[in-house]
Amino acid sequence: MRSGGLEPPRVLPHSDLNAARLPIPPRPHVQGSLSEGAYRRHPARCQVGIAPLFIAATQGYLNHMVEWIITDGLTTYEDALAFMEARVDAIATGQADEAIWLLEHPPVYTAGTSAKPQDLIDPDRFPVYEARRGGEYTYHGPGQRVVYVMLDVGKRGRDVRKYVQDLENWIIATLETFNIKGEIREGRVGVWVQRPEKPLQPDGQPAEDKIAALGIRLRKWVSFHGISINVDPNLSHFDGIVPCGISQHGVTSLVDLGLPVTMNDLDVALQQTFADVMQPN
Repeated sequence: MRSGGLEPPRVLPHSDLNAARLPIPPRPHVQGSLSEGAYRRHPARCQVGIAPLFIAATQGYLNHMVEWIITDGLTTYEDALAFMEARVDAIATGQADEAIWLLEHPPVYTAGTSAKPQDLIDPDRFPVYEARRGGEYTYHGPGQRVVYVMLDVGKRGRDVRKYVQDLENWIIATLETFNIKGEIREGRVGVWVQRPEKPLQPDGQPAEDKIAALGIRLRKWVSFHGISINVDPNLSHFDGIVPCGISQHGVTSLVDLGLPVTMNDLDVALQQTFADVMQPN
């Protein structure tokens, strides 16, 4: 495994979430301030010996290694950006394997390159960061699984549009494991679910809420930032922005839809569906 000497940053305590985890396999000694137990890899997808290489040889990933990182607690947005920047550079120069990083942030609003000032309704509610990814304003916070996707798009045909579609399809496939039908809508970024129990829209169509967001950036054909899926965040925290610039629709979560899904359940589903969708060419 090529790690490039990079480890995820320290985390803030957050005892409520991710309390139940599968046993953690042995790992090499970690340098730095990372607290013990904060940096975990999913053992079901670890290569014997040195964790945490994800190998799905039977599904098209033979000899192609993607490191899966799960960080418990809350990771500050600044630390996450710094880690992604360094890891992407290491991937681009062949010094590190591709990586999928699953984490949670403290409450923050992030502005993409298309964010409009008027869509930041309550600028004093939470810290606001310029994310330099595509998209508009997004909320991140406890109860939302953030998935930072650091993959070599050059190995996937250098087709950015298809890559974004693959990320959308990965979200949809993951939601399907919980019998949720996620859908894409023209002109609306993210993944949406119908809410037939809510009043119809003005055009007579069923109400729809957003359950997952997406925004990426590329450097030397390596992607970073990624996707976020709402498990059980405080949905009122989205009120401080116009999420992704779309005011006509609401926001939902797995728990809001009546499903007792845990963060660990979602992590397993993300790993199970990954190789079917995000295959290199």
